[in-house]
Parts: sequence; C-alpha cells; structure tokens
Amino acid sequence: MVDFHGWSMPIHYGSQISEHNTVRQNCGIFDVSHMTILDFHGPDVERFVRKLISNDVRKLSEIYDGLYSAMVNDKGGVIDDLIAYKMEFGYRLVVNCATRGEDLKWISNKSKDFDVLMEERDDLSMMAIQGPKSLEVLGKCPTPVNLLKAKKRQQGVYGNDMFAAKTGYTGELGFEVILPHSKAVGLWNDAIKAGAKPIGLGARDTLRLEAGMNLYGFEMDDSISPFECNMSWTVDFSDEARDFFGKRALLKKSKESNLELVGLVLEERSILRQGQEVYFDEKKALKGLVTSGTYSPTLGKPIAMARVPKFSENTCFAEVRGKKVFAKIGTPKFVKEGKEIFKERL
Repeated sequence: MVDFHGWSMPIHYGSQISEHNTVRQNCGIFDVSHMTILDFHGPDVERFVRKLISNDVRKLSEIYDGLYSAMVNDKGGVIDDLIAYKMEFGYRLVVNCATRGEDLKWISNKSKDFDVLMEERDDLSMMAIQGPKSLEVLGKCPTPVNLLKAKKRQQGVYGNDMFAAKTGYTGELGFEVILPHSKAVGLWNDAIKAGAKPIGLGARDTLRLEAGMNLYGFEMDDSISPFECNMSWTVDFSDEARDFFGKRALLKKSKESNLELVGLVLEERSILRQGQEVYFDEKKALKGLVTSGTYSPTLGKPIAMARVPKFSENTCFAEVRGKKVFAKIGTPKFVKEGKEIFKERL
C-alpha cells in the first residue's frame, strides 16, 4: 500500500504484470473512488460550464452523455483534465484527486458571478471495470450496464441508483460506475465473483501509458497547454461567441506552439523515465523531454512519451548509464483493445 494523494492504495494485488495482462485479455476492476466528483446545479449551470472548460458541453445531445476536456488557466496551461457529463440536474465533472484543491479553488473563484451551485459528491464511490470481458462481467452484476450495449464511448446510463458510463483509462472496452458508498463493496464482490480481478496502481499506469493517456504532473500541468500534450482536440473554438476561461491565451498558443507530444518505442530494454532528455543530433542542440516511460507488457518492449520540437525526425536517442539508446518516434498511442496501434514516422 502507498499514499496516493491522501488515499491508501495498493500498487498491486500480487503481480503487476499479471494484472496488466488480465485487463488486456479478460477483465479487471479498479477502485477509483479517489477521483473527485463535482455536480453543478442552478439557472446558469450550462453557461458556467461552457465558460469553465475548453471543450463545449453543447455537443452533449443526450442526458448522461460525456466528453473529455481540459480546464485551463488564463495563460492557457492545463489546470486539470476531466470528463464532463450532461445530467438531469445540470452537469457532473469527474476530476483528478491530485488537483482537487486547485480545482475547487479555481472553480469557486470563477463561479462567483454565476447563479450556480457546486456540490462535491464525497458520498459516492467509483469503480472502473475494464477489459474485453467487462460487459460479460457486469452483465452478471446488478448494474444498468446492459443498457450501454448500444451506446457509444463516453455515453452513460442511470439505474439501480448507479451511474454507468462507457469510459475508462486503459484503452480497452470498459465502464466506470459511480454509486453510493453503501453499494460499492457489493459491486466489487459481485464483479470478482463474476470473473473480474482486482487491479492496482502499477498496472493502471502501464495500461494508461500503452493507451497514450495523459497523467497530470507528467504529460501536462498548469504550464503546459493542450496543444503541447496531445489534447488539442479538447479545445473547441467553433462557437466564436463562447468566451471560455483561457481562450485568448489558447488562440495565441494554437498558432505559436512549437512543441508536441510523441510516442517512443525502444528496441533495447533500457527504460526512459520522466525528465530524461532525448536528442536528435550529435551536438545535442535539438532535444526533447520524456514525460512518462515504462516497459510495455503488451508489446514486450520499452515505450515512452516525450515532448519534443515540431519537426519531421523519425528517431532520437537518450543516454542511459553512458550508453546511447535509440528510439523510434511515432504516435503517442501504442495499444488499443489489445492490439498495437503505434504508427512510426516514415
């Protein structure tokens, strides 16, 4: 067990590699109750949420639909990444526990001029059930997840006092369920009986990196814009009349940013770590910075994500214990639904 931003959480339940492979091949269950759930009510709720985040919740046509977004500061840096859901009462945002304090401070300050109420739902737990057999597992549990069969990713349903959405952090078919604390242990036990295996923080990190999903404090922070961490698609400028927080800075950065997030695949077994520099020429005049690195159990080789200058090089190198280690450059996504999707630059 380790301290994870004030929560006591397991790194693994026995074997990190085994847990990783379980999610890729079968079904795993994660307790993600550390996530912060914020509900927004009031006459100005849509106007405020459209102002608060970079993506536009008017894209959400049906109740319980969700979309991924950034919440950015006045300089265009990412305060947090989140999922916003359209609810019957207004909107629900699921944000990171690592940034909870700054999120609440920012939102409280920015909501003063709006008739909107924010409610932190510390009465709710959250479970993630992920893997190719996740629908089969949850179909044996008292959840509304069967209603999601015909839904697309990021859509949700409500039933039996549970909110279930077709979302996750692994690159697999999967679901996240938000439910009262009193029902959480029951769902956990039911899923285990139905064939799911418990998954710890270690496998959670290797799974999300294989899927090319960002981790706050690694791929992004309040000094990094969405355009520098593969999140440009979460910035919606289509409605020119929508003046969201940070818009002016992002308009400028969208034209000026010369950095991008890329994927690296190494043929040698050396693992690159956060903060390690990568180079593109012998004089080391051009360089980038590794944001995350690990060994990929699915691909059987080391992978990493790095923020580098925008240009067309297709290889780079790092120095590991005095030795040059070369990497292929490509898309910052490596695995989806158990299959390799990394595309090397030509």
